[in-house]
Amino acid sequence: MTKRERVKAAIGHTTPDKTPTFFHFAPDGLQKYGEPLWERYGRADMRKLLDEGKLEYRNALYYSMGNHVCLLENFPWWDWKDLPAAYKREETPGFIPQTFDYGSYEVFAESVRNLGEYTDAYVLAEVWTSDFEKAYFSRGLENFLADMAGEPEFAAELLDFINEKNLSILGEIVKTPGLDGVLLGNDWGSQRDLLMSPRTWRTMLKPGAKKEYDLIRGAGLDVWVHSCGDIRKIMPDLIELGADVLNPVQPECMDIYELKRLYGERMTFWGGISTQKTLPYGTPEEVREETRRVSAALGENGGYLIAAAQGIQADVPFENVCALVDTANEL
Repeated sequence: MTKRERVKAAIGHTTPDKTPTFFHFAPDGLQKYGEPLWERYGRADMRKLLDEGKLEYRNALYYSMGNHVCLLENFPWWDWKDLPAAYKREETPGFIPQTFDYGSYEVFAESVRNLGEYTDAYVLAEVWTSDFEKAYFSRGLENFLADMAGEPEFAAELLDFINEKNLSILGEIVKTPGLDGVLLGNDWGSQRDLLMSPRTWRTMLKPGAKKEYDLIRGAGLDVWVHSCGDIRKIMPDLIELGADVLNPVQPECMDIYELKRLYGERMTFWGGISTQKTLPYGTPEEVREETRRVSAALGENGGYLIAAAQGIQADVPFENVCALVDTANEL
């Protein structure tokens, strides 16, 4: 099987010949370990493609390390323009800030074509920030949570504006030939629970998620969802909406084995190996053991991509990084 076929098999809940891997690093981890990782895992063909400008640095390195998924970071998207400081005051503002678009559909399409020509990986557009994050980035987290509770009309207006912007650009992104899926990010959870009540999530955030997921699935692509924290209370909603893959599946926040038991036939999990405990503080053998244990449990009948729960940071010892990568590639 190709790497793309293994990922599609995992998402389709059939058992691939090898459990797919999808490592990723936080910026500080990549800065610290990029060169040592190249020395250990770097493939000559990937270095050549990087030098020729045909692959991005992360994808050339991660593919050399065994990654089955390539993330596209140069997607067209948008952001707030000249956000006034007053917008983060406690008082609810009476306007929507200005925005600006960035990126190029042509450059994005070329990157997708290159990945299809030079790798056999699954190609994923990396749209991390969706409606909730865009809203609280503009207002501040505490202020926007207060808006949702005390000024729901304004909160809904802001979320509707963001969703329309998102959908207008996603509508073009999903037309790109060779693209396999889209990753949307919203951190709805804390270590203990949702940041808002399930009722508030369903009233204010679920409608926008449905529009985005329907658009992506309507184009024949897979929906990947990122949310940190404990989001168990809305897992049935995400499945109802058609989410295919969930990340980061933090073992400190949720019982990942219970998630597999309850939802493993309908949701694929990406992550699950502890970045709060085992990777930074464990021994290489403890990393290897956890990698084997989590992969065996979550990968039963497909439905799993081997990875650290979050982007690997600089506090993880290099030998533990290698223990994760080598063990995952062996499984």
